[in-house]
Amino acid sequence: MFHIVLYTPQIPNNTGAIGRICVNAGATLHLIEPLGFDIDEKAVRRAGLDYWKKLNPQVWPNWEAFYAVHKEGIFHFATTKTKYSYFEATYKPGDILVFGSETQGLPQALLETYPNNCVTIPMTKEGRSLNLAIAASLVLYEGVKQNFESFKELM
Repeated sequence: MFHIVLYTPQIPNNTGAIGRICVNAGATLHLIEPLGFDIDEKAVRRAGLDYWKKLNPQVWPNWEAFYAVHKEGIFHFATTKTKYSYFEATYKPGDILVFGSETQGLPQALLETYPNNCVTIPMTKEGRSLNLAIAASLVLYEGVKQNFESFKELM
């Protein structure tokens, strides 16, 4: 239904959790290199990611390679650097939900290129960025909620 893009993820547990969420939501996971961990068969098996083969993540050497194939897509960039809530966005099957690395977020140049496609998760002023897996879950399942009739076909 959707594409989840992790831009240079660094923490394997987050990527593993997001992978499981993608399997359950019928989403495709895309990983933009460099990754902060190995995802070879041995590493995946050692981590107990028994659903990884169902996931079949797509690995891209850089953003440009990913974008060259998906440039016609509708993008939603998750960031703390906007006031536009992910609740306010409209999501359609096939949309591309992009999340940055755990420590750096998305590159400023990318956010500046698509200022009208940036969404944020509302938080109190005492809070700070959510865990990457939680953030991806919230935004992805908002898309599922908005397209629940289509999602029912996957159940």
